[in-house]
Amino acid sequence: MSTLALFDAAVAALSSAVATPSGIIALCSAGVAGMLVIVSSFVKTMIPLRCLAVGGNLGFLIYGALHPSLIMVVLHGALLPINIFRAAEMARLTRRVQEAAASNDLSGVWLRPYMRRRRLKKDAVLFRKGDAATHLYFLVDGRIEFVEIGETMAPGRLFGEIAFFAPTKCRSLTARCVTNCTVLQMDEMTFKTLYFQNPAFGFEVVTLVAGRLWADRQRLEERLAAAMQVAGAAQG
Repeated sequence: MSTLALFDAAVAALSSAVATPSGIIALCSAGVAGMLVIVSSFVKTMIPLRCLAVGGNLGFLIYGALHPSLIMVVLHGALLPINIFRAAEMARLTRRVQEAAASNDLSGVWLRPYMRRRRLKKDAVLFRKGDAATHLYFLVDGRIEFVEIGETMAPGRLFGEIAFFAPTKCRSLTARCVTNCTVLQMDEMTFKTLYFQNPAFGFEVVTLVAGRLWADRQRLEERLAAAMQVAGAAQG
């Protein structure tokens, strides 16, 4: 078929499509959906990309229904709930981490849906000082001791995340189970995926890490001040 014949066929199909209100709606829907797909190719972050994908799915779904195309209806009918779920999931994660940062909640509960459960026996060592930081953890039950400083941690706390941001990416303490423990763990790849897919999530995580470091600094300053007071009283 020649180029002119193809052009004539396209014009005829277009004229036939716009001859009815449903045809006009179908073409407009397809046009909007196509524009959204083009715009999404320039988007670098996940939530806007998912929202544009939802709009594109809706547009092509309407087109497939009004300008009957079973394949298009099945394809975009399947993609639409997936994109809605993923967009809602990322938005929910961002909201949770923002709430955690605003309330200074360092527990990390908002990360639990992305973590895997692991059970450990009493006296098991989760990681040792100097080990590579490959996971961050959330303590569900039991008690964890940080051997070098002699402190124990109660359930409901996130730990091990600061080493992800350390220059050496190595553990600074040894974590040992004082009792039988259940922990949730997230690997570095999952953490980085969440971090880079959603800039708001990444920013709030950095805020939380900075908050924990600031709290550790204040705690050390208080201990130093108390030690100096004790030393001064002993000298007096």
